Amino acid sequence: MIKESLLNPADVAYRETIAAGDYWMKVVRAGDTLRIVDLEGNQAADTLFYSAANPAERYSAVDTIREQGNVYLTTGSQLVSNEGNPMLTIVADTCGRHDTLGGACATESNQVRYDLGKHHMHACRDSWLLAVSEHPEFAMSKRDITHNINFFMNVPITADGGLSFADGISAPGKYVELTAHMDVIVLISNCPQLNNPCNAYNPTPVEVLVWH
Repeated sequence: MIKESLLNPADVAYRETIAAGDYWMKVVRAGDTLRIVDLEGNQAADTLFYSAANPAERYSAVDTIREQGNVYLTTGSQLVSNEGNPMLTIVADTCGRHDTLGGACATESNQVRYDLGKHHMHACRDSWLLAVSEHPEFAMSKRDITHNINFFMNVPITADGGLSFADGISAPGKYVELTAHMDVIVLISNCPQLNNPCNAYNPTPVEVLVWH
């Protein structure tokens, strides 16, 4: 559901642009609101969420889909952890829906999906692994890389129950906004994918804003 935010960017407490192919890893405190902005349109922001108190508790696609009865996320969707607790709620969304099934690109999936010669190309999983290695304060490892949300990505379900990767439904300046119910570690990979026509083979920056 399309819903504009009531928050004023002039009142923001934190603001940063994430370059294409880069990552962003920060704690968003309970009660804070995080906005992710698709600056140039049809860019995927592959995002993981963890409880800051205990990273073993993290966003669960299975529990979230079951509780809301919908495979897509939009305004009103509550992100549920693997322990059944509400982590964040989407409070504004100008894109309309976001994917929680398609997973993230990896060097292995690049080979399978595109070409054997694509194995060397950077992928979202690489960004996440780099993030956890560069942030030992979170005490996380590759074992903690699990379910993610692909904000702004269009992954329709086919008639036979499969997934397809279609042209994006986002556009420059579209955003999604989430309010945290607990202190959460947010780990975003601004997708570096060069093989998918959805972003015109041109990964672009996204922006994050946080209001206290």
